[in-house]
Amino acid sequence: MPFERIETNGITLRAMVEGDGPLVVLVHGFPETWYSWRHQIPALTAAGFRVAVPDMRGYGGSDRPMPVEAYDMETMTADLAGLARALSDEPAIIIGHDWGAPLAWNAARLHPDTFRAVAGLSVPYTAPGDQAPIDLFRKLFTDKGRFFYQVYFQDEGVAEAELEADPEDSLIKFYSAWSGEVGPGGWPTDKPHGAGVLEGIARPEMPLSWLTQEDLDTYTADFERSGFRGPLNRYRNSRRDHAFLKAHPSNPVIQQPSLFIGGDRDPVLTMFRGDTAEILSRGLADLRGCHTLPGVGHWTQQEAPEAVNRLLIDWLATL
Repeated sequence: MPFERIETNGITLRAMVEGDGPLVVLVHGFPETWYSWRHQIPALTAAGFRVAVPDMRGYGGSDRPMPVEAYDMETMTADLAGLARALSDEPAIIIGHDWGAPLAWNAARLHPDTFRAVAGLSVPYTAPGDQAPIDLFRKLFTDKGRFFYQVYFQDEGVAEAELEADPEDSLIKFYSAWSGEVGPGGWPTDKPHGAGVLEGIARPEMPLSWLTQEDLDTYTADFERSGFRGPLNRYRNSRRDHAFLKAHPSNPVIQQPSLFIGGDRDPVLTMFRGDTAEILSRGLADLRGCHTLPGVGHWTQQEAPEAVNRLLIDWLATL
């Protein structure tokens, strides 16, 4: 698969680019790289699309600026818009997973002339509410003495030290604990504030049903190269992102054709109160599908690649 180095928004992103046809940009989350979309690239190219899958800034082979604010929503959605414009003269389709989902949703909102359709995996779209998510998490967890990973990630250097001590161990514990394979209890929910993010997570035997040792080695090599600062900085922009999106003059209801895919064992969906389809209907004007995959955890497109590929290709056919 051919890598390209694409200049966008003042940085250079390493991106896997393959195929011919309308452009589809695939956006990974934490802690992943372009490699999380390895099963979708051949399926989408075979369906007649050109696919671009960047390492997001801070990850893998892409540039890694140091400042926290270099990873805010305004900046990272501009990265994606610039990448799409560098690769196509026509509006692109954008699909994101985990942190890549809010980036994809908001890239469609903020750059409607660049992105003509948007899909999100794992994380539903919601317009900004009355307070920044990090402040809500502090009230729900920290103020009650309970651990919450996004609060733990706020202090620069703390999570970096824990995760970078053994990147392979850190990654496999995240991948296992949030997967449908492990199920309830894999991700501890009863830790006290002040605990480490990896405390209480058992290291699984490899391979997992959806992740080989070779896959883990590929991820580990990239995180040994990049470290975790850039990826963690994304979490440190909650208040900045909230203020920016709240004040932005664009319509917070996304108008483009949209799609959502999640897993019924994904811990992320427990953070959203209410029915997922109903939540999405408030923020997506042209929602063309809301799918929940049985037995699937957080790593949607890796745990259930055939189902995800089918749903994506069927949706793309409606555009």
